[in-house]
Amino acid sequence: MSSLEDLGNQLLFSAASSWEIAIKVQVGRLELPDDPKRYVPDRMRAIGVEPLAVEHNHALAVGQLPHLHRDPFDRLLVAQARDLRLCIVTADARIARYEVPTLLIS
Repeated sequence: MSSLEDLGNQLLFSAASSWEIAIKVQVGRLELPDDPKRYVPDRMRAIGVEPLAVEHNHALAVGQLPHLHRDPFDRLLVAQARDLRLCIVTADARIARYEVPTLLIS
């Protein structure tokens, strides 16, 4: 059983990821079977993921991160994970360069 399947682990989905999805759909870099306003919340409910809000302290903490990654959404996710002591699940190995627990998936 993977960490993602372990019912003892709480799964969170950052508003930063929803923001990135909305932008990518809008500019044609991501296709979804439905409008992101319906698709993302529906998928979150279906797989039991809880929402994670972006707080001001998370946004401001981005400025304290070393410049290991240029993507502003990923940097915000790192700042959130560091502040809240969370593990990031990602396919982006560059995230693991930060001092934050990371579960790399393919």
